[in-house]
Amino acid sequence: MLQKALESGWGIVLPGVVVTVLAFSGLTFEQWRGVVVLALLATSGMLYHKRLRHFVLLPSCIALTSGLMLIALNLRWF
Repeated sequence: MLQKALESGWGIVLPGVVVTVLAFSGLTFEQWRGVVVLALLATSGMLYHKRLRHFVLLPSCIALTSGLMLIALNLRWF
């Protein structure tokens, strides 16, 4: 039971690290939008794949955190 709980944590930690690295790379607003679109397309593609369906949290969390970065960039401009 504990192993299952630890496995689900990687679905949040790994995308968080990826988006943190992307945040420090200085992407523009349009590039962040591209990251969100690619992550959403990967999520929908992974839903229909038999083996990758179990890892669907990875790209969806990247899309969520990238969307939060877009909001932060938009608020910083005002």
